[in-house]
Amino acid sequence: MAPLTRRRATDYNVPVPMMAEYYGQRAGAGLIIAEGTSPSQNGVGYCNMPALYNLEHAKAWKKTTDQVHELGGKIFLQVMHTGRVGHKSNLPGTGKVLAPSAIAQKGEIGTYKEGKQPYTLPKEMSLPEILHSIDEFVNCAKLSMEAGFDGIEIHGAHGYLPNQFLNKSSNIRTDIYGGSTENRMRFMLQVLSQCCDAIGSNRVGLRISPYSYADMAEDLTEVSEVFTELTMKLNSMHLAYVHLSHMGEPNPLKFELWKQIREIYTGTLILCGDFTKESAETAIGDGAADLIAFGRDFISNADLVNRFKENWPLNDRDRTHWYTSGSKGYTSYYNYDNSKL
Repeated sequence: MAPLTRRRATDYNVPVPMMAEYYGQRAGAGLIIAEGTSPSQNGVGYCNMPALYNLEHAKAWKKTTDQVHELGGKIFLQVMHTGRVGHKSNLPGTGKVLAPSAIAQKGEIGTYKEGKQPYTLPKEMSLPEILHSIDEFVNCAKLSMEAGFDGIEIHGAHGYLPNQFLNKSSNIRTDIYGGSTENRMRFMLQVLSQCCDAIGSNRVGLRISPYSYADMAEDLTEVSEVFTELTMKLNSMHLAYVHLSHMGEPNPLKFELWKQIREIYTGTLILCGDFTKESAETAIGDGAADLIAFGRDFISNADLVNRFKENWPLNDRDRTHWYTSGSKGYTSYYNYDNSKL
């Protein structure tokens, strides 16, 4: 089960019991990767996004991991720092919108009290702030173990903080974290390396999304070079997995790069994005991936695994309540045989 933004946490970014019910309903997945969760008060750019940077968060998340484990499942936490993809009014306490460079994300974002607003112009991170941010990822990794997670996935995709360092359109630094490909990869690789040291590399995964919408402002001829170089460096880290995510337009260059990454990467590879049962089986059978992640189909089909096994039809995707606050469209679905989950 791929990580899915569901935004049911409190206004203080604390997981709620309803989230334990939601993930427990979907414990039949071989592995659940829980929704993007901030390691810092600077990284909760969205309303009602969960966090894990203190013991209160860990205790609240433990209800979810206990529920999943009691039902025989495994669950990783996706660690997601939004960086510039946020609004100052969504951040708790002394939180600040930080990014590699003072370049605002284009577009608007929902806020708690002000409706849609332009993304906040981020503060360029100082070197001490970069090092502190890396420490926050490590702290989150350690807390994830206390919260009962089986591992973590660093969200290096879809325009969030590690992806912001990687891209020239969001990173115009001239120090050791900007400029060359080597420098722009430094933040992501340091986060991964230090999290591996903290909890073990077999408990750390990485999600990337080359050629998805966050990368389309880049020199597209360079994108493949950046991600193939990154992949070669990942081989020596012995991660739990690399998770390739497809979002945005189905650019043929993206899928050519997926093939290259498969040839280069020696570890476990997960693919995600618009797969059906049939196309997933084909991809695994052809050796294109070791695992296929399903996201949106798990929202309205908590018993997705059984539906695949029995060739039962899937419920339609209904976005109406994906990002609302109640149980409707969250824990309100039924199994195919009409029994409550």
